[in-house]
Amino acid sequence: MNMAMTFIMCGENKCWSDKEEYNVTKKMIRGCGLYLFTLSFLYSMSSIVPKLETIELCLFPNGVVEIAHNRPKRYNALSPQSYRDWLTAIKWAAECEDVKVAVLTGRGKFYTSGQELQIPDVNEGNVEEEMERRRQTTTDVVSEMIKFPKLLIGAVNGPSIGFGTTTLALCDVVYSVPEANFSTPFMKLGFCAEGCSSVLFPRIMGSSKANEMLLMGRTFTAKELVECGFISRLFPTETFRDTVLGLAGEAANFSTEALRVTKDLIKGIDRDLLEQVNQAEMKALGERMGSSDSVESIMRFLEESAAKKAAKKAKL
Repeated sequence: MNMAMTFIMCGENKCWSDKEEYNVTKKMIRGCGLYLFTLSFLYSMSSIVPKLETIELCLFPNGVVEIAHNRPKRYNALSPQSYRDWLTAIKWAAECEDVKVAVLTGRGKFYTSGQELQIPDVNEGNVEEEMERRRQTTTDVVSEMIKFPKLLIGAVNGPSIGFGTTTLALCDVVYSVPEANFSTPFMKLGFCAEGCSSVLFPRIMGSSKANEMLLMGRTFTAKELVECGFISRLFPTETFRDTVLGLAGEAANFSTEALRVTKDLIKGIDRDLLEQVNQAEMKALGERMGSSDSVESIMRFLEESAAKKAAKKAKL
Protein backbone atom coordinates (compact mmCIF):
# COMPACT_ATOMS: atom_id res chain seq x y z
CA MET A 1 0.00 0.00 0.00
CA ASN A 2 1.56 3.36 -0.99
CA MET A 3 1.78 6.35 1.32
CA ALA A 4 -1.16 8.17 -0.26
CA MET A 5 -3.51 5.22 0.18
CA THR A 6 -2.24 4.71 3.72
CA PHE A 7 -3.16 8.33 4.42
CA ILE A 8 -6.75 7.76 3.25
CA MET A 9 -7.37 4.29 4.63
CA CYS A 10 -5.39 4.35 7.87
CA GLY A 11 -5.33 8.05 8.72
CA GLU A 12 -6.75 7.64 12.19
CA ASN A 13 -3.72 5.59 13.26
CA LYS A 14 -1.16 7.82 11.57
CA CYS A 15 0.61 10.57 13.50
CA TRP A 16 1.38 13.53 11.25
CA SER A 17 4.03 15.30 13.29
CA ASP A 18 6.44 15.29 10.33
CA LYS A 19 5.60 18.24 8.04
CA GLU A 20 7.84 17.00 5.20
CA GLU A 21 6.15 13.58 5.11
CA TYR A 22 2.77 15.31 5.25
CA ASN A 23 3.61 17.50 2.23
CA VAL A 24 4.97 14.55 0.23
CA THR A 25 1.79 12.62 0.94
CA LYS A 26 -0.32 15.58 -0.12
CA LYS A 27 1.45 15.67 -3.52
CA MET A 28 0.98 11.92 -3.97
CA ILE A 29 -2.74 12.23 -3.26
CA ARG A 30 -3.01 14.94 -5.89
CA GLY A 31 -1.29 12.60 -8.34
CA CYS A 32 -3.80 9.87 -7.55
CA GLY A 33 -6.69 12.13 -8.50
CA LEU A 34 -7.93 12.29 -4.93
CA TYR A 35 -7.27 15.98 -4.38
CA LEU A 36 -10.87 17.18 -4.18
CA PHE A 37 -11.87 14.22 -2.01
CA THR A 38 -9.22 14.98 0.58
CA LEU A 39 -8.90 18.76 0.28
CA SER A 40 -10.92 19.60 3.38
CA PHE A 41 -9.23 16.84 5.37
CA LEU A 42 -5.76 18.07 4.44
CA TYR A 43 -6.72 21.62 5.28
CA SER A 44 -7.83 20.56 8.74
CA MET A 45 -4.45 18.93 9.33
CA SER A 46 -2.46 22.01 8.33
CA SER A 47 -1.46 22.93 11.91
CA ILE A 48 2.24 22.80 12.62
CA VAL A 49 2.90 20.65 15.68
CA PRO A 50 5.56 22.15 18.00
CA LYS A 51 8.83 20.25 18.36
CA LEU A 52 9.75 20.13 22.04
CA GLU A 53 12.83 18.89 23.88
CA THR A 54 11.21 16.79 26.62
CA ILE A 55 7.68 16.18 25.34
CA GLU A 56 6.58 14.48 22.14
CA LEU A 57 3.43 15.88 20.55
CA CYS A 58 1.63 13.66 18.08
CA LEU A 59 -1.48 14.99 16.32
CA PHE A 60 -3.64 12.37 14.61
CA PRO A 61 -6.01 13.06 11.71
CA ASN A 62 -9.06 12.34 13.89
CA GLY A 63 -8.28 15.30 16.16
CA VAL A 64 -6.60 13.39 19.00
CA VAL A 65 -3.29 14.77 20.22
CA GLU A 66 -0.90 12.71 22.32
CA ILE A 67 1.18 14.73 24.80
CA ALA A 68 3.92 12.33 25.89
CA HIS A 69 6.66 12.88 28.47
CA ASN A 70 9.70 11.86 26.49
CA ARG A 71 12.77 11.39 28.69
CA PRO A 72 12.63 7.60 29.01
CA LYS A 73 16.29 7.24 30.01
CA ARG A 74 15.59 9.57 32.94
CA TYR A 75 12.27 7.85 33.74
CA ASN A 76 10.53 10.99 32.44
CA ALA A 77 11.81 13.03 35.38
CA LEU A 78 10.54 16.61 35.28
CA SER A 79 13.39 19.05 34.70
CA PRO A 80 12.86 22.84 34.48
CA GLN A 81 12.73 22.37 30.69
CA SER A 82 10.08 19.67 31.14
CA TYR A 83 7.78 22.10 32.92
CA ARG A 84 8.32 24.72 30.21
CA ASP A 85 7.59 22.18 27.49
CA TRP A 86 4.51 20.92 29.35
CA LEU A 87 3.19 24.48 29.52
CA THR A 88 3.84 25.03 25.81
CA ALA A 89 2.18 21.73 24.89
CA ILE A 90 -0.98 22.16 26.96
CA LYS A 91 -1.48 25.77 25.79
CA TRP A 92 -0.98 24.76 22.15
CA ALA A 93 -3.45 21.87 22.48
CA ALA A 94 -6.02 24.19 24.06
CA GLU A 95 -5.70 26.76 21.29
CA CYS A 96 -5.25 24.53 18.22
CA GLU A 97 -8.55 24.18 16.34
CA ASP A 98 -7.51 20.77 14.97
CA VAL A 99 -7.26 19.29 18.48
CA LYS A 100 -10.48 17.79 19.83
CA VAL A 101 -9.17 15.42 22.53
CA ALA A 102 -5.82 15.40 24.37
CA VAL A 103 -4.12 12.32 25.83
CA LEU A 104 -1.40 12.88 28.46
CA THR A 105 1.00 9.94 28.72
CA GLY A 106 4.66 8.91 28.89
CA ARG A 107 7.24 7.14 26.74
CA GLY A 108 9.17 4.21 28.15
CA LYS A 109 8.57 2.37 31.42
CA PHE A 110 7.47 5.38 33.52
CA TYR A 111 4.63 7.85 33.22
CA THR A 112 6.85 10.27 35.13
CA SER A 113 9.18 9.91 38.09
CA GLY A 114 8.33 13.41 39.30
CA GLN A 115 10.53 16.42 39.80
CA GLU A 116 14.19 16.03 38.97
CA LEU A 117 15.76 16.94 42.30
CA GLN A 118 18.88 19.05 42.44
CA ILE A 119 20.41 21.73 44.62
CA PRO A 120 20.47 25.09 42.77
CA ASP A 121 23.93 26.25 41.67
CA VAL A 122 24.63 29.48 43.57
CA ASN A 123 27.05 30.48 40.79
CA GLU A 124 24.28 30.68 38.19
CA GLY A 125 23.10 34.24 38.82
CA ASN A 126 20.22 35.11 41.13
CA VAL A 127 19.02 31.79 42.56
CA GLU A 128 15.88 33.28 44.11
CA GLU A 129 14.77 34.79 40.80
CA GLU A 130 15.39 31.51 38.97
CA MET A 131 13.44 29.52 41.55
CA GLU A 132 10.57 32.01 41.32
CA ARG A 133 10.51 31.62 37.53
CA ARG A 134 10.34 27.85 37.91
CA ARG A 135 7.51 28.08 40.45
CA GLN A 136 5.58 30.39 38.15
CA THR A 137 5.95 27.96 35.26
CA THR A 138 4.66 25.13 37.44
CA THR A 139 1.78 27.30 38.63
CA ASP A 140 0.92 28.09 35.00
CA VAL A 141 0.93 24.40 34.02
CA VAL A 142 -1.64 23.66 36.72
CA SER A 143 -3.69 26.70 35.76
CA GLU A 144 -3.77 25.67 32.10
CA MET A 145 -4.92 22.19 33.08
CA ILE A 146 -7.64 23.66 35.31
CA LYS A 147 -9.07 25.68 32.44
CA PHE A 148 -8.28 23.25 29.60
CA PRO A 149 -11.42 23.48 27.39
CA LYS A 150 -11.28 20.05 25.73
CA LEU A 151 -11.48 16.44 26.86
CA LEU A 152 -8.23 15.62 28.68
CA ILE A 153 -7.38 11.96 29.23
CA GLY A 154 -4.59 10.79 31.53
CA ALA A 155 -3.02 7.58 30.17
CA VAL A 156 -0.66 6.22 32.82
CA ASN A 157 1.75 3.81 31.15
CA GLY A 158 3.88 3.12 34.23
CA PRO A 159 4.83 4.40 37.71
CA SER A 160 3.74 7.94 38.52
CA ILE A 161 5.40 10.06 41.20
CA GLY A 162 4.84 13.53 42.62
CA PHE A 163 3.57 16.22 40.24
CA GLY A 164 2.70 13.57 37.67
CA THR A 165 0.33 11.97 40.17
CA THR A 166 -1.26 15.14 41.53
CA THR A 167 -2.06 16.58 38.10
CA LEU A 168 -3.88 13.40 37.08
CA ALA A 169 -6.72 14.63 39.28
CA LEU A 170 -7.08 17.57 36.86
CA CYS A 171 -7.72 15.23 33.93
CA ASP A 172 -11.30 14.42 32.91
CA VAL A 173 -10.65 10.67 32.67
CA VAL A 174 -7.69 8.56 33.84
CA TYR A 175 -6.73 5.14 32.48
CA SER A 176 -3.76 3.05 33.60
CA VAL A 177 -1.80 -0.12 33.03
CA PRO A 178 -2.25 -2.66 35.87
CA GLU A 179 1.42 -2.55 36.88
CA ALA A 180 1.54 1.19 37.57
CA ASN A 181 1.85 2.58 41.08
CA PHE A 182 1.26 6.09 42.37
CA SER A 183 2.95 8.12 45.07
CA THR A 184 3.52 11.67 46.32
CA PRO A 185 6.64 11.59 48.54
CA PHE A 186 6.21 15.19 49.65
CA MET A 187 6.69 14.62 53.37
CA LYS A 188 9.93 12.71 52.79
CA LEU A 189 11.30 15.74 50.95
CA GLY A 190 9.87 18.39 53.24
CA PHE A 191 7.53 19.65 50.51
CA CYS A 192 3.74 20.09 50.60
CA ALA A 193 0.73 19.24 48.45
CA GLU A 194 0.53 20.76 44.94
CA GLY A 195 -1.40 20.37 41.70
CA CYS A 196 -4.64 21.13 43.63
CA SER A 197 -4.27 17.74 45.33
CA SER A 198 -5.08 19.24 48.74
CA VAL A 199 -8.66 19.68 47.52
CA LEU A 200 -9.10 17.14 44.72
CA PHE A 201 -7.54 14.08 46.38
CA PRO A 202 -9.89 14.04 49.40
CA ARG A 203 -12.83 14.74 47.12
CA ILE A 204 -12.00 11.89 44.73
CA MET A 205 -10.38 9.29 47.00
CA GLY A 206 -11.95 10.07 50.33
CA SER A 207 -10.23 11.84 53.19
CA SER A 208 -8.45 8.86 54.75
CA LYS A 209 -6.86 7.50 51.55
CA ALA A 210 -5.91 11.00 50.42
CA ASN A 211 -4.18 11.65 53.74
CA GLU A 212 -2.36 8.32 53.51
CA MET A 213 -0.93 9.43 50.18
CA LEU A 214 -0.28 13.11 50.91
CA LEU A 215 0.64 13.01 54.62
CA MET A 216 2.05 9.51 55.06
CA GLY A 217 3.64 8.93 51.66
CA ARG A 218 1.86 5.65 50.97
CA THR A 219 2.27 4.22 47.47
CA PHE A 220 -0.99 3.05 45.90
CA THR A 221 -1.45 0.42 43.22
CA ALA A 222 -3.49 1.08 40.10
CA LYS A 223 -6.09 -1.40 41.28
CA GLU A 224 -6.52 0.47 44.57
CA LEU A 225 -7.04 3.75 42.73
CA VAL A 226 -9.67 2.15 40.50
CA GLU A 227 -11.52 1.02 43.61
CA CYS A 228 -11.61 4.56 45.04
CA GLY A 229 -12.59 6.22 41.75
CA PHE A 230 -9.31 7.99 40.94
CA ILE A 231 -8.78 5.79 37.86
CA SER A 232 -11.59 4.80 35.52
CA ARG A 233 -10.27 1.55 34.00
CA LEU A 234 -7.15 -0.59 33.61
CA PHE A 235 -6.03 -1.89 30.21
CA PRO A 236 -3.31 -4.47 29.41
CA THR A 237 0.14 -3.01 28.92
CA GLU A 238 0.61 -4.65 25.53
CA THR A 239 -2.36 -2.87 23.96
CA PHE A 240 -2.63 0.11 26.32
CA ARG A 241 -1.67 2.90 23.94
CA ASP A 242 -3.82 1.65 21.07
CA THR A 243 -6.80 1.11 23.38
CA VAL A 244 -6.63 4.59 24.88
CA LEU A 245 -6.09 6.27 21.52
CA GLY A 246 -9.06 4.31 20.19
CA LEU A 247 -11.30 5.54 22.99
CA ALA A 248 -10.04 9.09 22.49
CA GLY A 249 -10.78 8.77 18.77
CA GLU A 250 -14.35 7.72 19.51
CA ALA A 251 -14.82 10.78 21.72
CA ALA A 252 -13.31 12.99 19.01
CA ASN A 253 -16.25 12.04 16.78
CA PHE A 254 -18.66 13.78 19.16
CA SER A 255 -19.71 17.39 18.80
CA THR A 256 -16.79 19.56 19.91
CA GLU A 257 -19.19 22.19 21.19
CA ALA A 258 -21.25 19.64 23.12
CA LEU A 259 -18.07 18.37 24.81
CA ARG A 260 -17.00 21.91 25.68
CA VAL A 261 -20.38 22.94 27.10
CA THR A 262 -20.75 19.74 29.14
CA LYS A 263 -17.21 20.03 30.52
CA ASP A 264 -17.97 23.63 31.52
CA LEU A 265 -21.06 22.43 33.38
CA ILE A 266 -19.05 19.74 35.17
CA LYS A 267 -15.94 21.76 36.03
CA GLY A 268 -16.87 25.41 35.67
CA ILE A 269 -18.19 25.68 39.21
CA ASP A 270 -14.78 24.68 40.63
CA ARG A 271 -12.39 26.63 38.40
CA ASP A 272 -12.14 29.77 40.53
CA LEU A 273 -11.71 27.66 43.67
CA LEU A 274 -8.98 25.53 42.08
CA GLU A 275 -7.13 28.60 40.81
CA GLN A 276 -7.08 29.93 44.39
CA VAL A 277 -5.92 26.55 45.71
CA ASN A 278 -3.19 26.44 43.07
CA GLN A 279 -1.86 29.84 44.14
CA ALA A 280 -1.97 28.92 47.83
CA GLU A 281 -0.26 25.56 47.31
CA MET A 282 2.53 27.01 45.17
CA LYS A 283 3.17 29.83 47.65
CA ALA A 284 3.42 27.27 50.45
CA LEU A 285 5.62 25.01 48.30
CA GLY A 286 8.03 27.88 47.62
CA GLU A 287 8.37 28.51 51.33
CA ARG A 288 8.81 24.81 52.06
CA MET A 289 11.48 24.28 49.39
CA GLY A 290 13.47 27.17 50.82
CA SER A 291 13.30 25.86 54.38
CA SER A 292 16.30 24.26 56.08
CA ASP A 293 14.52 20.96 56.78
CA SER A 294 13.51 20.59 53.12
CA VAL A 295 17.02 21.36 51.86
CA GLU A 296 18.41 18.80 54.33
CA SER A 297 15.83 16.23 53.16
CA ILE A 298 16.74 16.79 49.51
CA MET A 299 20.45 16.50 50.27
CA ARG A 300 19.85 13.27 52.15
CA PHE A 301 17.75 11.92 49.28
CA LEU A 302 20.44 12.78 46.71
CA GLU A 303 23.14 11.18 48.85
CA GLU A 304 21.08 8.00 49.26
CA SER A 305 20.40 7.88 45.52
CA ALA A 306 24.10 8.30 44.72
CA ALA A 307 24.99 5.52 47.17
CA LYS A 308 22.45 3.17 45.58
CA LYS A 309 23.82 3.89 42.10
CA ALA A 310 27.39 3.28 43.28
CA ALA A 311 26.38 -0.02 44.91
CA LYS A 312 24.59 -1.10 41.74
CA LYS A 313 27.65 -0.35 39.59
CA ALA A 314 29.89 -2.25 42.02
CA LYS A 315 27.85 -5.41 41.48
CA LEU A 316 28.33 -5.29 37.71
